[in-house]
Order: sequence, then structure tokens, then C-alpha cells
Amino acid sequence: MRSILIIQPNSTKLMTDALRPLVDLLGFKDTAHDYFTAPSGPKSINDEDDAAESVKHCLPELEKVLSQHDGFLVACYSKHPLVPILKELKAVKFGRKAVTGIFEASVSTSLQIIHPDEKFGIVSTGKVWEKILSEAVVDFLGTGSDAGKRFAGVETTGLNATDLHDAPPEEVRKRMKDAVKRLLKKGNVGAICLGCAGMAGMDAMVREACVEELGEDDGNRVRIVDGVVAGVAWLEGAVRSAF
Repeated sequence: MRSILIIQPNSTKLMTDALRPLVDLLGFKDTAHDYFTAPSGPKSINDEDDAAESVKHCLPELEKVLSQHDGFLVACYSKHPLVPILKELKAVKFGRKAVTGIFEASVSTSLQIIHPDEKFGIVSTGKVWEKILSEAVVDFLGTGSDAGKRFAGVETTGLNATDLHDAPPEEVRKRMKDAVKRLLKKGNVGAICLGCAGMAGMDAMVREACVEELGEDDGNRVRIVDGVVAGVAWLEGAVRSAF
């Protein structure tokens, strides 16, 4: 049986557990999906320093299980260093094992599903991610200043990843919807990426904001892209096809 390892590089197991229902709903029953939570380290990855720190806590344990899996998904919405590091490891490179991150998967998926005249944008957590993710998109697309032709930008909630589960639900809902509406005001947004693994399952409040801002028809037209779903779906195809 094919096997995909979903790597949640912070040490909050609750966040890992929240990913399971999303993956199960995809119905890829011929593929085993295993989950890895960082054994220690940051409880929430709130900036690039946290992402770099998480590698130290994850990599020694991950190296022990590389041979057991065909594909790997790094479930942190950032330009996470584990993605290129895993791709460089001998067992991955020469085993032609597939690796992606939820950031890379969501951007790639968005570009494929929107109209050429539309843009995609990202809703994320703390304000620090506005600059970090904007720069990451420009780097990933390789387009420099022309990225604005397809990329609407990043809007944030002011909550960190653990706040999304621990803060009062109505506060989370309000902040998520406000961020979505600010993004939509930038114009011609065809897809919205959920810019944090902790936003798993929050599609409904994003859709509600789209409808409130754009009306029923246009609000339901906007695609909502969950990076975990996009990543697992891409890995399923990559592993099956032996790309």
C-alpha cells in the first residue's frame, strides 16, 4: 500500500489531530496516511525563526522513517525549510519520493483553478506573515514585481495558530471574516488560500464572508483552497504516477 506522511512541525498534537478528518474525507482508501507531530519545540510556528527551530526537533526523528513512506507533506503554511531539506536527503532524492508543503500546494492549486484574469490571495494568522508570505509567493512564482498580476496579497487575523482553537469561537469567526473581506476588496480574487494548518475546517466562515462581501452568486464562485487537502491530493497523484 502507498503511504504518505503528513508532518505537522509544531509540537501541538491537537493541531495534527484536526487534520485527520480533512484527509479522510478525500477517500483515498488505497493509500495509508500517517501523521507526525514534532516531539518538542515550538507549540505554534509564528515566524521564520520558529520554522527554523522546528527543523531541529523534527529532522532526527523523520530521518528514521523516510524508507517507510512514498510521499511527505509539511503541514506548516510557510516557506518551511523542511521541504527543501527533505528533498535533498538521499533516501528521498534517489528513491524519487514526492515532497511538498501546504504553502506550495495551495499556491500551485490556486493558479490552476482560477481564470487567467483572476488573482489568488492568502488569509493567515499574525501580521508578521503578511510580509513573509508575500515574499514567499514572489520567490515561489519567480516573477519578481510581476507577481501582482496573479497574486492579490495576504491579509491576517492577528491570531496565532493555537489561538484559532483556543480563542472564543466568535472572536475567531469575526477576525477570519474581516480578513477575508479585506482581501476580496483588492478586486478580482478567484481563490483564497487558508494560510495556516490551524485553519483546517474553517471553509464555512470564509464562504460566509465571501457571500456577505460579494453577494450570493459571486461569493459562491470564489474557490477556497485548504493547503492540507491540496497537498494530500497532489501527493496522491504524484505517488501514483511515479513522477
